[in-house]
Amino acid sequence: MGNWPSFVQLKEVGPRDGLQNEKQFISTEDKIAWIDMLSNTGVREIEYSSFVNPKWIPALADAKEVGKRIKRNPNVLYSALVPNMKGLENALEAGIDGASVFMSASETHNQKNINKAIDDTYPILKEVIKEAKQEGKKVTGYVSTVFDCPYEGPISPEEVIRVCEQLMEYGVDDISLGDTIGSAVPSQVELLLNTILKRMPSERIFMHFHDTRGMAIANIMTSLQYGINRFDTSIGGLGGCPYAPGAAGNVATNDVLYLLHGLGVTTDIQDKRIQDASIFIQNKLGKKLPSRSFAYVESTA
Repeated sequence: MGNWPSFVQLKEVGPRDGLQNEKQFISTEDKIAWIDMLSNTGVREIEYSSFVNPKWIPALADAKEVGKRIKRNPNVLYSALVPNMKGLENALEAGIDGASVFMSASETHNQKNINKAIDDTYPILKEVIKEAKQEGKKVTGYVSTVFDCPYEGPISPEEVIRVCEQLMEYGVDDISLGDTIGSAVPSQVELLLNTILKRMPSERIFMHFHDTRGMAIANIMTSLQYGINRFDTSIGGLGGCPYAPGAAGNVATNDVLYLLHGLGVTTDIQDKRIQDASIFIQNKLGKKLPSRSFAYVESTA
C-alpha cells in the first residue's frame, strides 16, 4: 500500500458541472432517469443541478422539477449550486440536502463568472450560507481558479487562502478547490496543499480537477499523497466552465475509479453501474465522452 488514503469519496458533479456547458439539451425525463441511475452506483453525493438564472445556464432551467422528481436514495446527499438567496429559495423548495456556493480566487474570473468583484460577492454568500445552515443543509464553498486564471495567469496560494478562510468564517462545511482551466501540474498542487493544509484540515477539502492538459490523474495522485480523500468528478468526463475559455471537462469519474481501484483504494462505487450510466448519457448527447476507461457504444435508439 502506498502513501494514500484507504478510502476515497467521489462527489458526482456530472448532472450539474457536466451538463451546464453542453449545447445538446437533455430532456427533464432523461435527466431524472440518469440521476436515478447515478443514485444506485454507490456515490455518496450527487450535485444534480444549478439554481442560477436560466438565462445564464439554460441547460439547467429545469432544476426545480428535476429535484422534486428524482428518486431519493437515503444513502446519497443531493446538492445543487446556489448563487444567491433567490436560488437558495428555489433549491430549498426542490428539496436539496446540500447547497454549493461559488466564487473565484481570481478577481477577473469572479467578475466574468458572477459579474461582481470578490469583495461584493462576500455579503451575498454570507447570507446564503447563514440561511442554508439554519435550514440544516450542508454547505460547500467552491473556489475557482485556485492555480491559474484564464485572464490573470498564476494565482498565489495566499489569494486562495484569503477566500477560503472567509468562506470558512461564514460557516461552510467544506471547501472545493477548483483547477478551473485544467492547467495545473503536480508541483502547483504541492505548493497549494503545503500552504493550505497548515490552515485547515484535509478532511474539509475537496479537489476539483479539469483535464484540459491531461494532468488531472497526476494531480489527484499528488493530492492523495497529501491525505486528500475527497474529489469532485464527472461521469464520462463531461463538463467545463462557460466562463473559462479553453476549459475542458472535469476529470472522468470512470478514470478516477480505474486509478483508485487499481491502487486498492475503497470507494464503495460499482464500476459496472458507472459504465451503464456513462453509456446512457453519451447516447443521449450523441457524442463520444472523453473518459479513457470505457469504450464508446453507439446508440441503438
